[in-house]
Amino acid sequence: MNLNHRILQVDRLTKIYGKGTQKTEALQGISFDVLEGEFLGIMGASGSGKTTLLNCIATMLKPSSGKILLKDKDISSLKGNALADYRGHEIGYLFQEFELLDNMTAQENIALPLSLQGISLEQAQKDILQIAERFDITEVLEKFPPQMSGGQKQRTAAARAFISNPGIILADEPTGALDSKNSKILMDMLAAMNQEEHKTIMMVTHDPNAASYCSRILFIQDGRLFHELRRNRQEETTEAFYDRIVTVIAQLGGGSANVL
Repeated sequence: MNLNHRILQVDRLTKIYGKGTQKTEALQGISFDVLEGEFLGIMGASGSGKTTLLNCIATMLKPSSGKILLKDKDISSLKGNALADYRGHEIGYLFQEFELLDNMTAQENIALPLSLQGISLEQAQKDILQIAERFDITEVLEKFPPQMSGGQKQRTAAARAFISNPGIILADEPTGALDSKNSKILMDMLAAMNQEEHKTIMMVTHDPNAASYCSRILFIQDGRLFHELRRNRQEETTEAFYDRIVTVIAQLGGGSANVL
């Protein structure tokens, strides 16, 4: 890991929906970098452009203009097999509502990205067991999603996102469907993957508790960058960082750009 190495570059990104009087500028020229091994949070009110930004990076949406470079490769130029490789190898996506397949066991859901790469379930067994242990879901590997709790479903979804060892994990409101206990369990595990395994994570969230686990937070307002917070892990507690996050959220609600 090299925390000075840029893994993702977003350059003057715009996304416009509709035309004329129906036009909505969801993103208005956003630029930022994500460093290797960083845990980056994206915050903002509903409709601020957070999920649009994440979905552009995931290639679920096509930007109107600007560039997205992952490992110095412009993803807008990817097509066919190259695009499939990007989605299968370079990014892992953690959804708010889990998005597990009910007719597959937890083990089969976790293995799905590997099967798309042509790796058999038998071949993947060791990696699946290892990631299941990290997310404390070994006891549900043979269960189907309807037989699992919400926390187990989301930890299974997280294991699926990490299983192919992608360059970056994109997490969209990963605690949004969880209670406070399971939210903390999940965030502790994501933080451990970031700090111990040096995984790069970019997380959209509205929850200041979840955001307090991040090393840096970008706040978005009306499709533009509003403010940035960096946490000093050596000197600043999670609680102190949480307090700073709440202060900025209050300023966001008031529309002030003068935030300390």
